[in-house]
Amino acid sequence: MTDKMSRAARRNKKTTKKKTSGKRPIWKTILFTILFIGLAAGIVGGAVGIYWIATAPDLDPDKLNVPLSSTLNDKYGEPFTTLELENREQVKYEDLPQVLIDAVVATEDARFFEHKGIDLRRLGGAIVANITDGFGSQGASTITHQVVENFFLSNEKQIKLKVQEQWLALQLERKYSKEEILEMYLNKIFYGNNSYGVVAAAKSYFGVEDLNDLTLAQAAILAGLPQRPTAYNPFRDPELTAYRMNTVLDLMVRHGKVTEEEANEAREVDIIAMLAEPEESSTKYGAFIDKVADEISEKLEGINIYTDGLKINTTLDTNAQERVELLLTDTEANPLNYGSDNVQGAIVVTDTKTGAIQAIGGRRNSTGSQELNYAIDKRPNLQPGSTIKPIMSYGPAIEYDKISTYHQINDDAPYQGPGMEKPINNITRTYSGWVSARTALSQSLNVPAVKLFEEVGADRAKSFGEQLGLDMPDNLYASDAIGGGSLTVTPLEMASAFSVFGNGGVYTEPYAVESVEFPDGSTVELRPDSEPAIEDYTAYMITDMLKTVFTDGTWASGSMGGLPVAGKTGTTNVDDGSAGDRWFIGYTTNYTVSTWVGENIVDGKRVGLPDSVDWTIAQQMFRETMLHVSEGIDTADFQQPDSVVKLAIERGTNPPELASDHTPAAQKVTELFVRGSEPTTTSEKFDQLDAVNGLNATYNEDDHSIHVEWDYNTDSDVSFAVSASVDGGSMQELATTEDMSLDISEVEAGAKYTIQVVAISNENNSITSEPASTSITVPGGDEEEEEENIPPVSSLSATYVEDQGIIDVSWNYDGPPAAFEVTVNGGQTQTVQSQGIEISGTFSPGETYSISVTPIGQEGDVRGDSQSTSVSIPQAEEPEEPEEEPVEEAPEPEEDEDEGEEAPPEEDETPDEEEQSDE
Repeated sequence: MTDKMSRAARRNKKTTKKKTSGKRPIWKTILFTILFIGLAAGIVGGAVGIYWIATAPDLDPDKLNVPLSSTLNDKYGEPFTTLELENREQVKYEDLPQVLIDAVVATEDARFFEHKGIDLRRLGGAIVANITDGFGSQGASTITHQVVENFFLSNEKQIKLKVQEQWLALQLERKYSKEEILEMYLNKIFYGNNSYGVVAAAKSYFGVEDLNDLTLAQAAILAGLPQRPTAYNPFRDPELTAYRMNTVLDLMVRHGKVTEEEANEAREVDIIAMLAEPEESSTKYGAFIDKVADEISEKLEGINIYTDGLKINTTLDTNAQERVELLLTDTEANPLNYGSDNVQGAIVVTDTKTGAIQAIGGRRNSTGSQELNYAIDKRPNLQPGSTIKPIMSYGPAIEYDKISTYHQINDDAPYQGPGMEKPINNITRTYSGWVSARTALSQSLNVPAVKLFEEVGADRAKSFGEQLGLDMPDNLYASDAIGGGSLTVTPLEMASAFSVFGNGGVYTEPYAVESVEFPDGSTVELRPDSEPAIEDYTAYMITDMLKTVFTDGTWASGSMGGLPVAGKTGTTNVDDGSAGDRWFIGYTTNYTVSTWVGENIVDGKRVGLPDSVDWTIAQQMFRETMLHVSEGIDTADFQQPDSVVKLAIERGTNPPELASDHTPAAQKVTELFVRGSEPTTTSEKFDQLDAVNGLNATYNEDDHSIHVEWDYNTDSDVSFAVSASVDGGSMQELATTEDMSLDISEVEAGAKYTIQVVAISNENNSITSEPASTSITVPGGDEEEEEENIPPVSSLSATYVEDQGIIDVSWNYDGPPAAFEVTVNGGQTQTVQSQGIEISGTFSPGETYSISVTPIGQEGDVRGDSQSTSVSIPQAEEPEEPEEEPVEEAPEPEEDEDEGEEAPPEEDETPDEEEQSDE
C-alpha cells in the first residue's frame, strides 16, 4: 500500500512538474516567433534575390557601344522629332589626362580604384538614409554601377533593379579592368549641349581638341556636368556652372587630388570667357526640348533622352510652338517689330486648366536647344515688375481678409512706411485719394499696392505666392509688392502662377512630359496631380479685376477680338531709371500666355531698353500669340462661383453701401464680394421720401389769406418746406413746418399763387420728396393792364461740365414775370421758368454749340429780344503714355534721378524701378 501511494505520489509529483515546466516564458515565445519570421523572410528574400539575379540581363558587349535614339511625340501622339547624339567621339584610357581622371573619380566614386564594383562603406550610408528618409532618397552608385545602369538597366528606383545592379557590377568588374570601365563611362555619359562623351564635351564647351590641354577648371566643369547636364550647361547658366565647379574642386582637395592653392586659382577663372562659340543645332523646337530634358532629368534620375531609346509623349502643340518661334524670329512674316537687334524676348503658352505646356519660345533668333533659355532658365536679375501685384497684394488680401473689389485704399500721397528711408511714388506722380482695389490694380498704382501688402503682411504674401508655385525669398519687403525687390521669376513660373487665377484656384505644376516609354516596353507616367491652391472666390475676383485692364486699365487700347481675357502689364528698371524689362501675362479659360522682353546688354552691362522698343511690345507679343492659339476654338467666359456675390454699390461710400433705387446710374458701380462679407446697408444719399398728397389751397376772404393744407400718410420723421411763386415768378420758400397746414397772409389781390410743398427727412435733410404743387388766384384787383415790354436777359453764359457731360447755361433777368425759351443750334427748344438750365445729351468732341435765350411774357404774346452765346466741347485727351516711356516724354534729368531713389534700403532694386509698371 505504501509502495502504491509512493508511486501515486511520485506520479502526481511528476505530473505537477511536467505542467510547471510547460509554461514557457513569454519572451521566449516572442523571440522564437521573431526568429521564425526572420528565417522565413530570409529564405523568401533569398529566393527572390536569386530569382532577380537569375533574370538579370546579360552583359552584352554590343550594348556597350550603341546609343539609342529617342522619339518625341506631340500632344496628339504624332512624332515631331528624333533625338540622337550627332556629336560623339571615343577616347582610350591612355589618352586621358590625369587631371580629368582625378576630377571624375573624386566627384563620382572616390574609392573607384579600390573596391570590386560595390563600395561597402558608401552602401552602408545609403542603407541608413533609405531607412530614415525613404527608399530611393540616396544612392550608393559607383562608377561601375553607373556603367551598368546606363548600358543595361533603367534608372527606376526599384529593389529588383538595385539587386540586379549590384550583381552586374560584380560581373562587370570580373570581366573588365578598372581602366576599361572608366573608359566606358567617359565615352558613354551625356554632358549636355548634344555632347556624348568627354571628347565631344571638351570640344563643344571649350574648343579643346586634345584632352591633355584641359585646365583644372575645365576638368572640374566636365566632371560636374553628368549629374545635371542641362542645368549645369555653362552656355545656359554660367553662375550655376561655377557653383558646381567649386563643389568638384572642394572634393578634389578633400581627396588629395589638388592643393587648396591650386583649387583657389581655378576658382578665379572667367567661365564665359573660357567657352567656345556655340554651334547651331538643327533640332526642331529646341526651347521646348530644353524643358523636356530638364523635366526628365529632375523626375527620372540618370535618364538620357539622347541615348536611352525613349518614346517621350509630350504636351507640345506644334501650331502654338511654330507661332511663338515665328514671333521671336526676325523675318518678313513676323508682324512684330522689336525695334532693336540687341534685346531678347521669350514667350510661354500653357493650358490654363491642366498646366500642360503648349509652347516655349526661349529667345529671339534661336539657333537651337542648349542655349540660354529665357523662358525657363532662372536668372538672378529678372524681377516680375507690376505683374506681381495680384500675387503679393490683392490676391492674399482677398484670400485671407476677404476684401472686395470695391475695397477702398487711400492713394493720397507718396508712401513711406516703417523702415523705409525714401517714399514710394506712383509713376505719374499724381494721386487720386480713395480708390477701389479694382481701380488700383487695373491702373497699376504703386502706393495702394504697397499699402495693401503691408496690411496683408509679408508672411501671408509669401505663403500665397508659394501656393501658386513661386520660389519665394525668405524675406519680403515693400519693394517686392511692386516687383522691384528680391523675388526673381521666369516667364514659365509667371504663366503657371496666373493660370491658377484662370482655373478657379486649382494649381498644377507646369509640365512638358506626359509619359516616358522605355525600350523594354515599360512606361512611367509623369503628369503631375492638380490640387486646390487658393479659394475659388480669390481666383475669380482677381480675374474680374484683371479683365478691367483691357477695358479701363493699363492696356485699355488692347484689342482682343472679343475674347474673355484677363491680364497684367509689368515693367522693371535698371540703375539709370530706364525700363529694363517689359512683361505681359494674360489668360483665358483655355490658355495662359506669358511674354517678356529685356536683357539689353551693351559692353557687357545690362542697360535699359532703347527708345526704339515700343512700350507695348510685350502686349503685342501676347495678343499675336493668344489670338492665334484661340482661333477656331470656343473660349468660355470665366464662371462666377457661388462663393462670390455681385452687387451694385454707390460710388464714394466707405465702407461700401448698396446703391438705392434712387441712386443715379452714374453713381453706381458693380463690384464683387466674398459671400457672407457683402454690405447690407443701403445708401440713403439719393433716397426720396413719398410726396405729400391731398395738397389744397383756399382763399380766406375774412383775413385776406391763403390757407394751405395737405396729407402725409407715412410714419417717417419729416418736416415740410412750403414755397410759393407769384404770377409765374421764382419760387420763394415761405416756411418749414412739421404741421400739415400753413396760412399765407397779406396776399396780393388778383395775383396767381403757385404753392409747392416738399417733405424733408428730419434725420438727413438731404433726403427729400418730389415737390407737390397747387395754384390759386386771389380775387380782386384792377383789370389786367396791357403787358409791358419784355427786356432781354443779361449775363448769359454757357459752360461744358466734362465730368457730368452737361452744358450749364445761366443768365440774369430784370423785368416783369416771364418764361424763358432756350434754343440749341437753332433747333432743339425748351421753355423754363428759372434763370438757368442744364442741357444734357451726347455732345461731339470738338464741336461748338450755339445757345440762345428769349424771355416770353406770361400770356405768351410778348417776346423780348434773344441773346446768344456759344460753348465748345473739348477734344478727347490722348491717353497718357505709361511710365515705361520716361525717355520719350523727355523728363528732366532730375526726375530720372528721383526715380532711382525710391527704394527701401534693403533692396538692390529700387521700388521706383517698378513705377514704370503703371503702364
